[in-house]
Amino acid sequence: MLEMANDISNGSNISNGSKMTELGPLPEDWDVVKLEEIAEVKYGKAKPKETGNIPVVGSGGIYALTSQALVDFPSLVVGRKGTAGRVWLLESPFWPSDTTFYLAWKDSSVDYRFVYYCFQVNTLSGEHAKTTLPSLQKRDLENYVLPFPPLSEQRAIAYVLSTIQRAIEATERVIAATRELKKSLMHYLFTYGPVPLEEAERVPLKETEIGTIPEHWEVVRLGKVFEFSRKPRSLDINKCHQIPFISMEYIPDEEVYLSKYDLKVREEIKSGTFFFNGDLLIAKITPSFENGKQCIVKNLPTDFGYATTEVWPIHGTNEAEILCLFYYLKKDDIRADIASKMEGSTGRQRVPKNVLENLMIPYPPLSEQREIARILQSVDRKIETEKKRQKALKALFKTMLDLLMTGKVRVKDLEVASQ
Repeated sequence: MLEMANDISNGSNISNGSKMTELGPLPEDWDVVKLEEIAEVKYGKAKPKETGNIPVVGSGGIYALTSQALVDFPSLVVGRKGTAGRVWLLESPFWPSDTTFYLAWKDSSVDYRFVYYCFQVNTLSGEHAKTTLPSLQKRDLENYVLPFPPLSEQRAIAYVLSTIQRAIEATERVIAATRELKKSLMHYLFTYGPVPLEEAERVPLKETEIGTIPEHWEVVRLGKVFEFSRKPRSLDINKCHQIPFISMEYIPDEEVYLSKYDLKVREEIKSGTFFFNGDLLIAKITPSFENGKQCIVKNLPTDFGYATTEVWPIHGTNEAEILCLFYYLKKDDIRADIASKMEGSTGRQRVPKNVLENLMIPYPPLSEQREIARILQSVDRKIETEKKRQKALKALFKTMLDLLMTGKVRVKDLEVASQ
């Protein structure tokens, strides 16, 4: 993928051989056309009542299935009402709903994928409509202006961009699959312990109030083996020039460790929750708790800091691994159980401290706690690697979209089979 980008970026530049158009400078052999010149804009229709396997596409995308197709050729669906101006690419038979337009191509000189990418550069909007609900007028869509290279170059541009897009989608699938693997692995590790799969059947198990666990594990109150941090009386924070402060927006919902904080002078901190470097911060207010906001704090410039008052700070001990607790509290069933015990008015509910203190948790030997944490952390590293790859690919797509759709980089000599 990166090799392809390098080859393309080394292609010819249009500084010589360009012309000025209403879209800006474009190659001399490109035209500028209105959408109505290459496609007929048609109205979608009300969804049939019968169900089937044909996708029904509305302004917001596919939302239902029906038994018949209104359109049996590759096309673009454009939101007319609601999510007005949103464009969807459909390559198999579909039914466009009555809140959309769809395009019927006038001749074979158009690559529909190229037109789709044109809409990604110059997006449409229905915000200008004089109605409460954003809507896009047919005439506005027909007058949409786009660059129009020769068909072979349209195909080449679409090929490059779709190749990057497929790589992004593949990375998204890897991330989703790895997240599901992590969920299954968490269940396995907190049931059988950190043993190879082939040895699981030989692990002696016992039934407890929190489910099945290895026979040699204990079940204890969280508050018995972990501590809730409090500022020591002997600590004079007025002697500190700057103190790390963590707001709720900095607490991640997936990453293990905190990556951002503010440094504030003592006078700027009017209220907050005291914590030690190395603590687990867990959001206590809705919807932050339900969204999974929690993290372990490390690598601060001081041994302590303050956070939003809407977190509980939990401190590890010599016999209790905080990273293992982090993962246990991430289990869907555990979070659901804690959430069911939140107190307060609707929209401002909080997890009481005693709910966490009295939460019954598995308590393996310290070596097994650490091994469980190590295994799950390796999965997290895989997810993080894929997320970085995804971010890089999205940045590459954005760059190439601009370069290719304006002709700043040419791919007219790239051989691409017609599709």
